[in-house]
Amino acid sequence: MRRAASVVAVLVAGVLSLAACSGPGDDRPTVVVTTNILGDIVETLAGDELEVVTFMPRDADPHSFELSARDAATMRAADLVVSNGLGLEEGVQHHVDASDADGVAQFVAGDHVEELGYLDSDAVDPHFWTDPTQTARVVEALAPVLAELAGGDAASVTDAAAAYLDGLEAVDADFAAGLGAIPAEHRALVTNHHVFGYLARRYDVRILGAAVPGGTTLAAPSASDLQELVDAIDAAGVQTIFADSSQPDRLMRVLADEAGRDVAVVPLLTESLAPIGQPGDTYLDMMRENLQRISDGLTR
Repeated sequence: MRRAASVVAVLVAGVLSLAACSGPGDDRPTVVVTTNILGDIVETLAGDELEVVTFMPRDADPHSFELSARDAATMRAADLVVSNGLGLEEGVQHHVDASDADGVAQFVAGDHVEELGYLDSDAVDPHFWTDPTQTARVVEALAPVLAELAGGDAASVTDAAAAYLDGLEAVDADFAAGLGAIPAEHRALVTNHHVFGYLARRYDVRILGAAVPGGTTLAAPSASDLQELVDAIDAAGVQTIFADSSQPDRLMRVLADEAGRDVAVVPLLTESLAPIGQPGDTYLDMMRENLQRISDGLTR
């Protein structure tokens, strides 16, 4: 009997220990987020007050990643769905729509930005986060939603949002100074697909072209598209072209070779955060890392 009582005591102690280590209870409201960039922002604002589930893996492509059946069920049972919108999440939008139809509250980041169209199509550009002032607009709209969900812990969310807005303001100042120091004739970007329209508008950067037309990585360039881009690269004397780190850069290296000059291919963190522990593993750090790589590439 004493041995049985001892075993029970050990089991109870183990359960209590696990409960103590588990952090906030499971009764916290659940926020699910489609992309890891938005996921980082939501997690920073929410702290421990909300349970945040981010679906998109790091180093993934937001245009093509998909949800598992379990992820889809989690989304439809959530208290809030946070998505980018503007056509970015091409592989999961139908799940977002299904959760909306089920009555799950929605926050669409793209509803709160100053939209920008692509140079080569009538579609809306979803990559607003390349301009930190547009991200600030999203944070300002998102913070009250998360604070209301947090209930009695709303002040914690509000304070975190204020600190985050300060961080965005600092990044904006860094970009203005860093890119502004580059002569206008050298402030020209060539990328694997159109992702820097908002950055270009904010910091007076010229978008020379992109290998893939439009803003999706799911499209394919034609031979004439590539030839026009090669001609533009050669005429402008571009020294560096940039490729998204989540996409193979083979196409960009072919362009560099075809341009007939010494053109470097530099990876940027444009649509996904880096793995945890690597440079660019948060949104703010991703922006600073990209600024350094762009500045170095355009002044080589």
